[in-house]
Amino acid sequence: MEDAYIVVIQGKPQGPFSIKEMKSMNITEGTFVKKKGMSDYKEAHEISELCDLFGFKLTKAEAQYFASPDIRLLAALIDYGIILTFYLVIVLVVVSFIDTQYLKVAITLSFLPVIPVAKFVMNVFMEASKRKGTFGKSLLGIKVIREDAEKMTLGQSFARNIFKLLSTLSLGIGYLAGFFDKRQQCWHDRLARTLVVKDRLL
Repeated sequence: MEDAYIVVIQGKPQGPFSIKEMKSMNITEGTFVKKKGMSDYKEAHEISELCDLFGFKLTKAEAQYFASPDIRLLAALIDYGIILTFYLVIVLVVVSFIDTQYLKVAITLSFLPVIPVAKFVMNVFMEASKRKGTFGKSLLGIKVIREDAEKMTLGQSFARNIFKLLSTLSLGIGYLAGFFDKRQQCWHDRLARTLVVKDRLL
């Protein structure tokens, strides 16, 4: 059933239930539901057809579970590990055709600046995609969204990652600021009006 919903009842996902079946259920505004095509659970008052069915006011709940800077750092380290692995494989293949040791070392080191560039490109495109996060973020169950809970556009994602330079050039103060913010926003998050959130329901 395309329009059937999984409903969280007493903390456990149950169903799927059709719209007709849900009419007789005790669905409240805060009931978590999910149907095919949704990447995550939402509260019933966030879905227009359920608001029409139960008479709820359509509102978008602000994300409640924010990812702290240390979790985000771990996600970045995972991403760098993935990129570095690909980098080493490519370099090993290239230098295998070179006999001179000096050239092998020179080639290996000369392409190191590619790593942060690759990380930047990864961030921009993957955080603006449906998954809303890089491989590291996805593995840790966190994602980047706008303050209105919508997905970032490619332009917004690019701007956010450019703003990271400010957090970096501040000797890390811009990142540490996230520990003292109620929504865990670092400087670049505030400038880009974004949030890094954890999955609501794991």
